Amino acid sequence: MFLVFFGSLVPTFISEGFNGNTTILFLAVVVLFGFISHMFFNTTYKIEKGKLYIKCGFFNYNPVNIEEMKKVSKSSNIISSPAASFDRIEITYGKFEELIISPRHKTKFVEDLQKINPGIINNL
Repeated sequence: MFLVFFGSLVPTFISEGFNGNTTILFLAVVVLFGFISHMFFNTTYKIEKGKLYIKCGFFNYNPVNIEEMKKVSKSSNIISSPAASFDRIEITYGKFEELIISPRHKTKFVEDLQKINPGIINNL
């Protein structure tokens, strides 16, 4: 991941050297890299008191009532979501709401949800 962010700057630094503009560019990329890394490595899903709590970096999502969940299925949707992986699951809940997440142990995660709401359809 480091090379993706900083590899593209190498030709700029070689041709321009470190001047005011390249220093600002470098600092902007460092801040962006830190922000994305923080979100990537600090995404958590917690089941507590009948709700699913989601934290993605600095952001806390509204808790989802597990009793309202209807279905869990595999997802290849690349939409922005609190999912640190492309191996994702989609949770359908409420009237028309959907949530895309990527828990590390998907089968165990869904089993834990079904302990609270046995009516959840598991399409993994």
